[in-house]
Amino acid sequence: MSRSVRRRHARSREPRGHWRLLALTLPLVFVALLFEGWTIHEVDAAKSRIPCTRPAPRAVDESGPVLRRISGDDVKSSAMPARTVALTFDGGPDPVWTPRLLDLLREHQAHATFFLFGAQAARHPQLVRRILDEGHEIGSNTYTGADLGSSSRVRAAMELTLTQKTLAGSAGIRTSLLRMPMTTQVDTLCGAEWTAARRAAADGYVLVAADRPDRDPAYGMVRQFSQTDLAYQETKDLLGNRHADRFTTVTDALRMPPADTHVSTAERWQGKALIWTATAGHAFTNAMTWVLLALGLLGVLRLVMLTVFARAHVRRLTRLRPGAPWLREVNAPVTVLVPAYNEEAGIESTVHSLLASTHPYLEVIVIDDGSTDQTADLATWIDDPRVRVIRQPNSGKAAALNTGLAQASYDVVVMVDADTVFEPDALYRLIQPLAHPAVGAVSGNTKVGNRRGLLGRWQHLEYVFGFNLDRRMFEVLECMPTVPGAIGAFRRDALMGVGGVSEDTLAEDTDLTMALWRAGWRVVYEESAIAWTEVPTSLRQLWRQRYRWCYGTLQAMWKHRGAVLEVGTAGRFARRGLTYLTLFQVCLPLIAPVIDLFALYGALFSDPVQSLGIWLAFLVIQLICAGYALRLDGEKLRALWSMPFQIFVYRQLMYLVVIQSVFAFLGGTRLKWHRMQRSGTAADQQLRQPTAPRELSSR
Repeated sequence: MSRSVRRRHARSREPRGHWRLLALTLPLVFVALLFEGWTIHEVDAAKSRIPCTRPAPRAVDESGPVLRRISGDDVKSSAMPARTVALTFDGGPDPVWTPRLLDLLREHQAHATFFLFGAQAARHPQLVRRILDEGHEIGSNTYTGADLGSSSRVRAAMELTLTQKTLAGSAGIRTSLLRMPMTTQVDTLCGAEWTAARRAAADGYVLVAADRPDRDPAYGMVRQFSQTDLAYQETKDLLGNRHADRFTTVTDALRMPPADTHVSTAERWQGKALIWTATAGHAFTNAMTWVLLALGLLGVLRLVMLTVFARAHVRRLTRLRPGAPWLREVNAPVTVLVPAYNEEAGIESTVHSLLASTHPYLEVIVIDDGSTDQTADLATWIDDPRVRVIRQPNSGKAAALNTGLAQASYDVVVMVDADTVFEPDALYRLIQPLAHPAVGAVSGNTKVGNRRGLLGRWQHLEYVFGFNLDRRMFEVLECMPTVPGAIGAFRRDALMGVGGVSEDTLAEDTDLTMALWRAGWRVVYEESAIAWTEVPTSLRQLWRQRYRWCYGTLQAMWKHRGAVLEVGTAGRFARRGLTYLTLFQVCLPLIAPVIDLFALYGALFSDPVQSLGIWLAFLVIQLICAGYALRLDGEKLRALWSMPFQIFVYRQLMYLVVIQSVFAFLGGTRLKWHRMQRSGTAADQQLRQPTAPRELSSR
């Protein structure tokens, strides 16, 4: 990367609008969840009716089923004239039974009053309009069918108001008729129901109850039906009753003013906005329910796959032991490239660990990339003829590696980060898979050295359970996407064949690995080649590191997207590896905030026990898989105690990194290099704890 390009990168400002978008989107999603939960009585629930502690007032008990005016306990009511039946249907509109009932009424030239749920009317506005177009009448049955007597004052008011707005948006009307849910005859308007009825009457509603179902139509009656197959049959039977001459609406039977009045244009648009919002929220929550189910199954499937393929990887290693004729021992001399920029804290430890290698045939080339500290001097002062130091102006890591590659003396090249400490046998073990002529690169096993704090333990678990277990699976599936910069071995001719280390992306290691696959080389994992690296010790440093990794990986994926259509090794790698990265490292983190909101909603409003049970079940599966990964890597299981706490900070940080990276990538932001502040603690764990002898694996 040229200096002018790097200066442009450094000056580029990262887009901030997506954080405002996220800050707006998540509250909107949570409000949509709350509203959907409110409609199904999970939020501010009013599921059951409160038993009456006192009977209905005498004036109500002795009145007709239509309460036209209520003043205190005084009621003005009406009953149907003789041989007149007011057909009323509660709930709905129902997409199945409402059309059938309308057809039945038209066949008998009868009319009825439909008391609708606002929530259902919002989902089926065309049925609301059909009811009106065919001469029927509409009343309110509240928005969700909540019992008004047991509802809070806020919920009761919203039940009525939202229904009116929905009717305004769907048909341009408001109604003066109300049937209170869970009431039948007037004597059911007792206790809390009577209090709610008086409030509704004060708002201008005419309350409509019903007569007893066994009342003779010859005396006139208000008949109450639901919208079901049984109601359809009973309506059909009633329409054929010879004791009734007229089947009509409530207001028409009593010669009252029409219940439906037209609303203003502004009210109509407000109602339309409510309908659109409710429809979108309902569709979104339903879709997310299925998405979350699918993602949960995918998450479990991924954990199972990691474990199964890790086991397959172990079996493969136990079958392929050194000594087979085609698995010759590799003792070729090695060139180790150590790019360094301001790495004075750890450069000496890194170089000394390489010089202490049990593989004696090596040269170490330290490429100082314009450091402003003593990095180059410290490397130069190491008194060993196998060490060379090359100084160059600051040009970036990829340019530094290419400089070293041009100076390499040997055909096997190992690339090492300047904060990494090798175990004595790591170099020897790392190059053994190159015995196979098809292998062009080998990934080593990177372990966290500074793992004392909680953040260090989290990263330790991620390296063992995430990165290393992934690499075992990637090798079995032949789709290893990254040979880490901390420890990787390459054939020099393979590197030269792909043009060296590309400067096109910030994840030069991922870019290089993908290029090798496309060139027809295999990339494998040598878990016994262990190097200790220093990880960030603050959330800010971790953010900067992972942001660069993720952004660079996106660049590399986009650069090599064409491999999906290729055949052979390249196509197999792309269709497996790129698909896996897209699904689990891009798409899943992008919707992770919504998953957290659903989990929070479930814990607060839906079913806390069920939500906790699902979380614990998934955690147990993770712990089992993580324990297996630790066992494979020869690590102690006591680190597992910190895993449950990852969900509160670490997980959120990781998916926010992905969100930031995706938006920056889509926005064309040129990201500058983020360098971590080193403290030289890469070998803390190695020095504190002896490593058990390991058996050499080979391909």
